[in-house]
Amino acid sequence: MKKNMTYMDSVHFYGRLWGWILLLIIVSVPTITCIVFQAVPQWAALGKGLVAVLPMYWAVGLVEVFTYVPMLGAGGTYLSFVTGNISNLKLPVALDALERAKVKPSSEEGEIVSTISIAVSSIVTTVIIIIGVILIVPLTPILENPALTAAFDQMLPALFGGLGVVFVSKNPKLAIAPIILMLTLFIAIDALNQGTVGVMVPVGVLFTIAVARILYKKGKL
Repeated sequence: MKKNMTYMDSVHFYGRLWGWILLLIIVSVPTITCIVFQAVPQWAALGKGLVAVLPMYWAVGLVEVFTYVPMLGAGGTYLSFVTGNISNLKLPVALDALERAKVKPSSEEGEIVSTISIAVSSIVTTVIIIIGVILIVPLTPILENPALTAAFDQMLPALFGGLGVVFVSKNPKLAIAPIILMLTLFIAIDALNQGTVGVMVPVGVLFTIAVARILYKKGKL
């Protein structure tokens, strides 16, 4: 790596490096498992399974890049894609940090704030997971208490609800159309549930951009 590399050059260098390392780790797990247990998958069945699900993941992956990069910045995007859990954790954390710092995502300040917030979020998440693994046995009776189940089920909606109020209040005209779309889709289509959030977030973003473009052309924004 060159010594005169700029900050953004280093972000892209290390981001790509850790991305390839992560890909190597992901591929190595099933490979090592097959070697150790001397088990080879049925390639025909594997191929049929990939044909069914791979196009969706390729499409979602492509859409997420164009969706998340403008909001998270380069450093935040690399970190998010390496550590995962973007729509449920990294994106809300970054948006909240940008809002509190009163900076735009596309600015240099926004790039720094987003990267730091996602990095801290990743560290905190890792620490909490370690503590959870250590305490899972003694805490299991408490966590499985029926009185707490309803509260745990509402944690994620409460998080997005709090963020939603902030951004909806800034531009109610722009928020009406995507809210109606998402409510209609999730109510009308039973297959849409918590597991499809990762797919629907990019869909909602692209729809909102299209609506914003139309409203802007009509002079209503």
